[in-house]
Amino acid sequence: QVQLVESGGGLVQAGGSLRLSCAASGRTFSSRAMGWFRQAPGKEREFVAAINWSGKTYYADSMKGRFTISRDNAKNTVYLQMNSLKPEDTAVYFCAAGRTTSSIPRTYDYWGQGTQVTVSS
Repeated sequence: QVQLVESGGGLVQAGGSLRLSCAASGRTFSSRAMGWFRQAPGKEREFVAAINWSGKTYYADSMKGRFTISRDNAKNTVYLQMNSLKPEDTAVYFCAAGRTTSSIPRTYDYWGQGTQVTVSS
């Protein structure tokens, strides 16, 4: 069993930055793929980025160059650094743990409760 707790969301002006954190419980964190997704009101959950156990990263095309995913296995934590934020980045951001990196939400086994990110224009 893995429990995930996101933090770091908030209100930021367009062009600003936020760093999200996702703290994981459990001894299997270092072997798991981790992903970040987001969901805006009335929209489907959208892939943002993923990182495998060795640190290889994957991004949605619209996030490349602005968002950076990283992990610290010693701290059981995965991060999402978000720069040059836009109003359309406003959403609830979720972290997820799975067996392999994927852009498909249903391939992940565990989910956090989400953290709200609001970008004002």
